Amino acid sequence: MTSTFVLRITTLMNHSSGPVWTPLVVLELASDTAEEAVTWLLRRIRDTQHNGGADLLVEQLGLGVETQKKQNPNLFLVGASNQRLLAGAEDVGLFKEYSDGSMRGFTCASKHNFKDFNGDGDGFLSMAECQYIIKHELDTLRAKDETHVPGHSHAKLYPGKSIIRRLQSKGILIQMFPLHEKEELKRLSFSWFKKLKLSLQPLDDIRHYYGEGQALYFGFLEYFTFALVPMALIGVPYFLFDWEDYDKYVIFAAFNLIWSTVILELWKRCSASLAYRWGTLSRKKAFEEPRPGFHGVLGFNPVTGREEPTYPTAKRHLRVYLVSVPFVLLCLYLSLYVMMIYFQMEGWVLSIHDEEPTFWTGILLFIPSIIYAVVIEIMNLIYRYAAEFLTEWENHRLESSYQNHLVLKVLVFNFFNCFASLFYIAFVMQDMVLLRQSLATLLITSQILNQIMESFLPYWLQRRRNKKMIRKVQKRATLQDKELPLEEQVRLEADMSTYLGTFDDYLELFLLFGYVSLFSCVYPLAAVLVVLNNITEVYSDAFKMCHVFKRPFSEPAANIGVWQLAFEAMCVIAVVTNCSLIGMSPQVKAYFPESDTQLILWTVAIEHCLLAIKFILSFLIPDVPKQIQVKLARLEFESLEALKKKVC
Repeated sequence: MTSTFVLRITTLMNHSSGPVWTPLVVLELASDTAEEAVTWLLRRIRDTQHNGGADLLVEQLGLGVETQKKQNPNLFLVGASNQRLLAGAEDVGLFKEYSDGSMRGFTCASKHNFKDFNGDGDGFLSMAECQYIIKHELDTLRAKDETHVPGHSHAKLYPGKSIIRRLQSKGILIQMFPLHEKEELKRLSFSWFKKLKLSLQPLDDIRHYYGEGQALYFGFLEYFTFALVPMALIGVPYFLFDWEDYDKYVIFAAFNLIWSTVILELWKRCSASLAYRWGTLSRKKAFEEPRPGFHGVLGFNPVTGREEPTYPTAKRHLRVYLVSVPFVLLCLYLSLYVMMIYFQMEGWVLSIHDEEPTFWTGILLFIPSIIYAVVIEIMNLIYRYAAEFLTEWENHRLESSYQNHLVLKVLVFNFFNCFASLFYIAFVMQDMVLLRQSLATLLITSQILNQIMESFLPYWLQRRRNKKMIRKVQKRATLQDKELPLEEQVRLEADMSTYLGTFDDYLELFLLFGYVSLFSCVYPLAAVLVVLNNITEVYSDAFKMCHVFKRPFSEPAANIGVWQLAFEAMCVIAVVTNCSLIGMSPQVKAYFPESDTQLILWTVAIEHCLLAIKFILSFLIPDVPKQIQVKLARLEFESLEALKKKVC
């Protein structure tokens, strides 16, 4: 937490005569929130932990210099004293660098043994860590004997339940977000995307400002881009020299199989190294609280003993298997129907071109693929909203369960929608020319649409939404070379778009990985296009994070989670696909001129051998580097020895 931020935004006092503190988090309540509800919430936030409060500092934000009637007065700044933040760091199990260079869980009792801890600990915790601690303390603020939110009888409260989550689910709390630190953001922007450079991303700086979850995404994006370079370098000569000889894709497909397996295993090691350096590799996962939207009959949690809503597992399973699964299957059928329409259009265009080949009919050949690519993106978008609605309706208790079911729904549909036509062309029509053309069109069109939707559109909407405020910034800050006042800055950030997480970003990388690993042997330039896309993706995502979205809360992460399994599943499918493409090549068919059955048996046998080699490689390549394993084992040994001495 930098002192420049304190000096820049002004100093705030608790109850007009208290310690100087730094605003870290903004709470925005609905403008029609009852006064008694506001008073009650602020009292609970300020109250000591002994009395069931969060023991945080909170003040209402002023209306600013140019007060507008439309402005919501219910914006509140939340912070904490250094001692409270250090105690919170111990509560959340924050890992920091010890004096011997190892990463250990922070404790207030041994705080002076941690590296960079000086004086009262000011500056020891990063601003992102402080904001994460504030969020944790607010999320764990629990109802006591209140039956409902004061002034809002419809917002019932249950003993032991999170107050903040309840306010969110009832629409009383509109949003909660951490504040940007302008000077640090400027430095990060300059080193990240404001200058073109051939160097690695500042992952440590990204982690310091946005947290481990965000840094791991950009680390994976960078790693994936570099991993594609060998594929791209091999693909260019394959594409340029005598590519019409399709026998040559046998070697490329074989290389593809090894490449896709090795890069995912090496990423695990890279991810483990980053997570250890950032102190999240051995961090214990906190007990998960129910989601804000979870509802049910009031009962008792058998683990915590707290009173909370309960929902029958059997009823949830009925919703999943009798409603969600049939809905997904119906969507897959509709996707298949649209695909057949695309092939009818393709056949109609080919017939026109064959009757009278001209330049314009040659251009017309690409139109069906372009239309189909646009339709795929629209269908994916519509399905995403439907999947979110269904997953919410299934009423999952935990956020992790909700995310797993949502990811599974979205991945199944996106995979089928994006790749079904390519599988049909490759293995039913067996038309490699059309497969190459369709793959190129789908890949290029989807990348153009993604860049428009992810980069240009959010920036344009943000400019429109904040047009008046930006004029004010230009008049009051830019022309006078002064920083924007705190009130104006907070309201500007409150009006920015909310960052919805890395779900869509990982989904895009998953589909690109599929295009490369499944069919790039037919269209070797796929890797080149994905490399170019990823380079622009780094800059566009970095720009959005710094200038379009609110600052997200830091989320500790040791890996990329369920997406690692998704990429590995795609890798297994790639083995089957590439073996089938190899078996279909004229070069291989020449060895089996009389028996297609023998060819199929040999193809299946080789595919099983390659899968076995893949799993052997996965076993032989450790997920965690040896030196890190030794450090973790030593730390565990020291912890056990310390526990023995304490018991004795």
